[in-house]
Amino acid sequence: MVTAPDCVFCRIVAGNAPARRVYENESVLAFLDINPISVGHTLVIPKPHFVNVYDLPDEQFARIVAVTRKLVLHYRTAIGAQSVNLLHSAGRPARQDVFHFHLHIIPRYENDGLHLGYRPRAGNLEDPDAVLARLRQGLT
Repeated sequence: MVTAPDCVFCRIVAGNAPARRVYENESVLAFLDINPISVGHTLVIPKPHFVNVYDLPDEQFARIVAVTRKLVLHYRTAIGAQSVNLLHSAGRPARQDVFHFHLHIIPRYENDGLHLGYRPRAGNLEDPDAVLARLRQGLT
């Protein structure tokens, strides 16, 4: 298994750093966030070291998504989560701060007062037809 010696998440996987483990299988680990923004805030990571979604193989991503769905469904009854945000930040401009792929499960509750900082902008930043053409080009 690929690990990075300076990676806190690799140390958690190896059992060399503490974590409140929620779920674990042979390839995925889920644990409570050390600085939660909601009750049940969980990180889901691959056990091997991958930096972010750009580095993550398809099969590993599928495993993470399957575990994430299992936990999200369970959290509705286990902790009364009414909704959920899933969040992954890839790269410094997206404010990734731990460079080991992780998907945040952020359980949501009515009137929880949590705002994730996303505010829709009125109108378009660029011509939407031009953007659509660029996005479709080369996509299979």
